[in-house]
Amino acid sequence: MSYILIFIFGLVIGSFLNVVICRLNTKEKILVARSKCPECGAFLKWYDLIPIFSFLIQKGRCRYCHKKISWQYIIIEIITAYLFLLIFNFQFSIFNEFSIYQFSNLIFYLIIYCFLIIIFVYDLKTYLIPDKIVYPAIIISLIFRLFSIPEFWNYFLSALIPSAFFLLLILVSRGKWMGMGDVKLAFLMGLVLGWPNIFIALMLAFCFGAIIGIFLILFGKKKMKSQIPFGPFLSGATIVVMIFDLELFYFFEKLLYY
Repeated sequence: MSYILIFIFGLVIGSFLNVVICRLNTKEKILVARSKCPECGAFLKWYDLIPIFSFLIQKGRCRYCHKKISWQYIIIEIITAYLFLLIFNFQFSIFNEFSIYQFSNLIFYLIIYCFLIIIFVYDLKTYLIPDKIVYPAIIISLIFRLFSIPEFWNYFLSALIPSAFFLLLILVSRGKWMGMGDVKLAFLMGLVLGWPNIFIALMLAFCFGAIIGIFLILFGKKKMKSQIPFGPFLSGATIVVMIFDLELFYFFEKLLYY
């Protein structure tokens, strides 16, 4: 029953994240404006907005204009719900052994998850990492880590060094290799992960970025000089490391040892 409730909660949050992603580059208010079809502009009823079920019942089409609804909505809802389940399962035993510290960590992780999902999708679609998302995430992380003294300096240096390295890459390449959004995201990653997890996340991001970039070039989807957004790899790697934590570190340590 606990897992079912967590999954439903994740679906609802995922539905809200879709709203945020769609309205970030518009003048629509995120919390106040009613949901409407992006094609015909018809205002949606409550039964049009039930996560997953509305999409399936309406066969992936708008009830009013019958045009196709983007698969983005249902995918983000499912991924958010699944990630919420993973963070409960891998990192916390809150239903078995409750503590205030554990609960605060849980809330922090879930909030950061939401920010990272938005960054992942928005950068993938627009090639931009929105300041409206990354700055609040950094502020929340800084405040949370201030209560982690003496570990604060571990997190702060883990944020400062990678972001400085990314900034150096921008200066050397004159902005061709990376953007300032990646610098800000690297700072956020360090505050969230700390050392040595930040190193693992960056290694995963660069490895997967290189592999997928090569595949896109080989299959003609991208050219050698084409831009590939790096934010999805950075945010995706952060999510993976947040879930598995030091298990990944021990895995790579054993791999290098053998």
